[in-house]
Amino acid sequence: MGDNVMATLQPAEAMVRKNASRQPNESPEYRKARDALLVEEIELRRQIERVAAQRRALPPGGEITADYRFMGENGAAGLADMFGDKDTLVVYSWMFGPERERPCPMCTNLLNAWAGVAADIRQRVALAVVGRSPIARQVAFKVERGWKDLPFYADLDDAFSRDFQATDAAGKADNPGLNVFTRKDGTIRHFYSGEMGGETADPGQDPRGAPDASPLWTVLDLTPEGRGADWYPKLSY
Repeated sequence: MGDNVMATLQPAEAMVRKNASRQPNESPEYRKARDALLVEEIELRRQIERVAAQRRALPPGGEITADYRFMGENGAAGLADMFGDKDTLVVYSWMFGPERERPCPMCTNLLNAWAGVAADIRQRVALAVVGRSPIARQVAFKVERGWKDLPFYADLDDAFSRDFQATDAAGKADNPGLNVFTRKDGTIRHFYSGEMGGETADPGQDPRGAPDASPLWTVLDLTPEGRGADWYPKLSY
């Protein structure tokens, strides 16, 4: 959202005064508190847009000069191949290293949600999921989950995963990662990485990005119980 647009925005309080929504049998105390919350929700929406605009305005990132090698569902591939006919590539590194019997439940939950909108996302940008397990192992889980529109790749030598913090130098760690790349005139550059983790977590909160890439938490945040402090999704129930 540009500065000129921001300058013309109505105060959130004025917008709330025009809100005619009322719920059955609500009390005056409820309406007062709900209107105060609505002001904050409007400001949150505007903050999300300001952050998104600031992200879009990032200067060009570092050029990708490494020859990262992957094995995709249709054979060997490089990072350039993941772009297809798009100029932007979103890569999610999921926690399914060769030492794991099953993938990370949190990563699985995220990809469950992404799978439902992957066909839409891929109308605008390229999308890829990278794991450190062999491609056959990843595809078997993809088939199990019914993820039709998520393209999977195996990081053949962990080079990509090391450079983008999805593993450590020894290849023992297993971390999630969200990275965006651009391609212009044949040059691939890094554009954005999620960098919010344990070091940036607030007290009493699980490390997470903002906005959260998983709708699970967005929905739970609408409830009186919230997301909880020690609950996480499982692979099955």
